[in-house]
Amino acid sequence: MATYDSNHVKNIALLGHAGCGKTTMAECMLFEAGITKRRGSIAAKNTVSDYHELETERQSSVFASLLHTPWRDYKINIIDTPGYDDFSGEVISALRVADTGVMLLNAAMGVEVGTDVIWEYTDTFKTPTLFVVNQLDKEGADFEKTLQEAKAHFGANVVAVQYPVQTGAAFNSIIDVLNMVMYQFGETGGKPEKHPIPDSEKEKAERMHKELVETIASNDEGLMEKYFEQGELSEDEMKEGLHTSMIKHDIFPLFCASAEKNMGVGRIMSYIDNVCPSANEMPPQRTKAGGTLSCDANGPACIFIFKTIIEPHIGELSLFKVFSGTVKAGMELVNENTGVTEKINQLLLLEGHNRVPVTELVAGDIGATIKLRSTHVNNTLHEKGANLELEPIVFPKPNVTVAITAVNKGEEEKLSQALHTLAEEDATVHFEISPELKQVLLHCQGELHLQVIQWKISHIHKLDVRFDKPKIPYRETIRKMAESTYRHKKQSGGAGQFGEVFMRIEPWYEGMPNPQGLNVRGKEEIDLDWGGKLVFLNCIVGGAIDARFMPSILKGVMEKMQNGPLTGCYVRDVRVSVYDGKMHPVDSNDISFKIAGLQAFRQAFTQADPQLLEPLYIVEVLCPDDQVGAVMGDLQTRMAVVEGMEAESHFQKITAKVPLSQMHQYSSSLRSLTQGRARFNMTFSSYAPVPFEVQKKLVEAHSKHEVEVE
Repeated sequence: MATYDSNHVKNIALLGHAGCGKTTMAECMLFEAGITKRRGSIAAKNTVSDYHELETERQSSVFASLLHTPWRDYKINIIDTPGYDDFSGEVISALRVADTGVMLLNAAMGVEVGTDVIWEYTDTFKTPTLFVVNQLDKEGADFEKTLQEAKAHFGANVVAVQYPVQTGAAFNSIIDVLNMVMYQFGETGGKPEKHPIPDSEKEKAERMHKELVETIASNDEGLMEKYFEQGELSEDEMKEGLHTSMIKHDIFPLFCASAEKNMGVGRIMSYIDNVCPSANEMPPQRTKAGGTLSCDANGPACIFIFKTIIEPHIGELSLFKVFSGTVKAGMELVNENTGVTEKINQLLLLEGHNRVPVTELVAGDIGATIKLRSTHVNNTLHEKGANLELEPIVFPKPNVTVAITAVNKGEEEKLSQALHTLAEEDATVHFEISPELKQVLLHCQGELHLQVIQWKISHIHKLDVRFDKPKIPYRETIRKMAESTYRHKKQSGGAGQFGEVFMRIEPWYEGMPNPQGLNVRGKEEIDLDWGGKLVFLNCIVGGAIDARFMPSILKGVMEKMQNGPLTGCYVRDVRVSVYDGKMHPVDSNDISFKIAGLQAFRQAFTQADPQLLEPLYIVEVLCPDDQVGAVMGDLQTRMAVVEGMEAESHFQKITAKVPLSQMHQYSSSLRSLTQGRARFNMTFSSYAPVPFEVQKKLVEAHSKHEVEVE
């Protein structure tokens, strides 16, 4: 493959809601550039980008795919991203390294909720973005409606560069108001014929041309002056104005296409090479130390890992962008995050599942390498002495949690290895072994994401697993004061065990006064790992219990707080006062007072009007206006308290407080309820008392389990 300098490398990410035609667009681009001899199709399961077995099975993108193609004098790296919100991590990592976002809109559906979500990411990264109204050949396609929705959602600086003469089955002509010409396509698409704009379209074309010119001029003072002087801008001036404004994330040109019929794609590619920024024209990268790093092939070699792919026969494939310098095969680079020196044994370009070896990659280019020992996503590697660390990708928090178990006993270790591999490959997958719930918890983005994880575990790691509803991390506390006395006495020949503890427990709250009738001699405030506090008071007078035994009593109390008397859940927000007791000069020891402290706490707790608390989450749902009623109705069946509703962009945001116990499988329910047109996020809010009947049921279940265990 030809060698390209930094000025001739373009990096684009194909973006959009599921079903808008991103993969089909990628196929067209490869075909137009002569890389492929035929255009693959999703239905035929022969596309270059959706090559993974899971993607061909589902007939939709699940992973971001990296492609590349020469186009005239440029090399275009293409990242085809999935459209479902469950796979947003793939989109975010693509945008971290792309220099232009190509946002596809379904001409029949307009701006969908997934498009708004992705726009938020492009806005965060300030990625230069162009829009493509795709599928103009489909029944129900409405260009004007889609254009107006795009302007309403993303601002008035979304400006049409093209418009279709007709839509639906008759779509075959595009009028380009930048160079004022009509492109007419044959039945098979491809390279169009150029024609003058028909008289019937001249008025509309001139009006849209004027709008385009004025939008460009309004974002550039120099061009504004020329426009006032001349009443027009040349095509080159317009292209330069678009180029500058795109880099600033100020103007968002909009194009027309039918990727399925290969109409309009070549013109979009020409615009990418003529107008969209090259990698070295983008603003410098920010480092974690507060500095900047320019995209300069002559600068210090520096790469950033944005994605990891684990393949059965190759191992770990690390995808990276060269942000500075020139990287050559055999070069040694230092991982700033781990301090490990890594040798770049191979440099590869990706063409879907194909790997193309190259000898070097310059600043701005994207490639891959294999078998890096201690390198992960978000790591920065640089030549020795450079000491550079680029800002990491911030991935979204999980929305779904399940308990995962190996079906076959003895495969727990194998499952652990599989989960480590999954988390390495996908930064939005998290897992933990919960000592509290005694479950392995898997956290991910949604039900679709979960299905993909299950498929990988089954097909790649050859494991049968079961997903269960996770246990709820309830908390236990008390609502009134109680006192207890416990004597621990054990004689078995020789030295025995003896310890007696008098204890008072009370509900703790911030700023509470010292206990009445007791003399506080010592105080420990413990911020509990699971939330809340334990305040432990030494109120012993006259040496009834030696001070050296107080830590043992506290240890016993803490042990019981980690296995609460009601349901075995963690205890929080309790004040314990040890105010009397007895000891034996020979038989008293640490273990005696630990047991006495534990049992005294247990007894007092059961008499102190114990209360079970459940976690409440703030749930925010973003949905179209016509789905508000259905969403709110569903939330109310989940015991939600709706706290508010407000417009956000062109959607409604419903905010509700919902018990965690009611949120199982909410992701799939919401998708089914709204036909995939809504999304949600949830964050922990607080703990609140559970209803009496629920508490009774949970306590009885725990008691029954305890008996069975015994």
